[in-house]
Amino acid sequence: MLRRALISVSDKTGIVEFARALRQGGTELLSTGGTLATLRAAGIEVTSVEEYTGSPEVMDGRVKTLHPRVHGGILARESKDAADLARLGAELICLVVVNLYPFEATVARGASYEDTVENIDIGGPSMLRSAAKNHERVTVVCDPADYAAVQAELADGPTLATRKRLAAKAFAHTAAYDGAIAATLSAAAETHHADQAGAANATFPPYLTLALERVASLRYGENPHQGAAWYRERHAASESLAFAESIGAGGKELSFNNLVDLDAALEVVREFSEPAAAVIKHTNPCGLATHGDLHEAYRLAREADPLSAFGGIVALNRPCDEATAHVISETFIEAVVAPGFSPSALAILHKKKNLRLVRVGEGSCARGLELKRIGGGFVVQNADTTGDREVASGRVVTKRAPTAEELAALEVAWKTCKHVKSNAIVLAQPVAGGHQVVGVGAGQMSRVVSVAIACDKAGDRVKGSALGSDAFFPFPDGVEMAAARGVTAIAQPGGSVKDDDVIAAADALGVAMVFTGARHFRH
Repeated sequence: MLRRALISVSDKTGIVEFARALRQGGTELLSTGGTLATLRAAGIEVTSVEEYTGSPEVMDGRVKTLHPRVHGGILARESKDAADLARLGAELICLVVVNLYPFEATVARGASYEDTVENIDIGGPSMLRSAAKNHERVTVVCDPADYAAVQAELADGPTLATRKRLAAKAFAHTAAYDGAIAATLSAAAETHHADQAGAANATFPPYLTLALERVASLRYGENPHQGAAWYRERHAASESLAFAESIGAGGKELSFNNLVDLDAALEVVREFSEPAAAVIKHTNPCGLATHGDLHEAYRLAREADPLSAFGGIVALNRPCDEATAHVISETFIEAVVAPGFSPSALAILHKKKNLRLVRVGEGSCARGLELKRIGGGFVVQNADTTGDREVASGRVVTKRAPTAEELAALEVAWKTCKHVKSNAIVLAQPVAGGHQVVGVGAGQMSRVVSVAIACDKAGDRVKGSALGSDAFFPFPDGVEMAAARGVTAIAQPGGSVKDDDVIAAADALGVAMVFTGARHFRH
């Protein structure tokens, strides 16, 4: 039995029910401030920390648990520290239930600097660390999600294995909390200096701490000889792949490469408000289409490059219905990610051996900062969140402006191009009811070679297509090759020293060209 528990939580989710279970098991409760009031209002017997320590809260509550009777009761070793405990007039505390002031939420809502600092918890992390250090005797809980596990073991007290797991989680929690504080305060200090010196960069603070928790161990990494695991950010959005639900019936576990491709597939279909489907291979879309009927969008995406689509990853930006499931089941696909699957769609797709089905929250979510590992560290950048309507708001630089039909196809090519490895070229065609990406040139060292690959993939469908290029054409040759194969409109960032020559070539060939002013390199 847990003789005594100290409870002090900002997030009061489930705390009344948990505290009631503790009392029913005979545990004496100590509490502070708002938690004390919440428990007493629920009719739960609880002693205030002030009564226990004999010392009132001071400094507007800044000092209430920083007391030898609190930390002595938590840190005391039952077999070694009885005399000291008696001298302090303290009692053994066997359970510490604490979550911290909402510092990150305070920052996120744009609070003042003074309010932000006031929401730096001192007593809470101290109690968590004390309890976690003494996990040989003490159970520490920093997450309401763990109440049920502790409650299930109340009769005999949580096992050492449970106490070790919760102690590790508590240290991870305080480390992440301290990391968030360090990042916020260091950015504020830099901004204050910049107010005087004239160069602020608060987005990238001097100190950046990663706070990740393991979701799953993976069979292997990119290759069988590489170990791998899947981690989730501490505050990942519920719509992100981090919270995806695997609903396959007997399929293989998701692999490292599956997850990377699923993320790439999900991001490209989320570019579109209309029903869209994409087929991904090695993080590049080999096919993408939009259509009023989702099953037709998928069929068009697959038929863009059916050879490459074999064994690919499919993403849908609408729930998978029965008709779409029938079309997907016609060929071998590794995985499908969608906002949902109808019961009839599941019945069809579950018949496909080893097909992974992944359900993810609907809508887009902020990507936050992006990191790439380099030797000894990381390079960090903002997510590439531009791309929407950049063609429509771009500058027509040729004598002929794109037609409305060409502009719509350029938007599809441009949005898709953003998700293709550089150098990237994408060709798109209007079709009845939507648009189809008909050719993709990805990851080439020369842009004109990417044009050649995209045109070869498109075949006869290149005629009348619209072309998106992730970066400027350095020479007219890419435009000339595209026009010779039948491309009629081009969207590109512009910005080359040869822009005038490129525009002149487009004018001579009757090609409409739009400069978007935005580049979308993807390495």
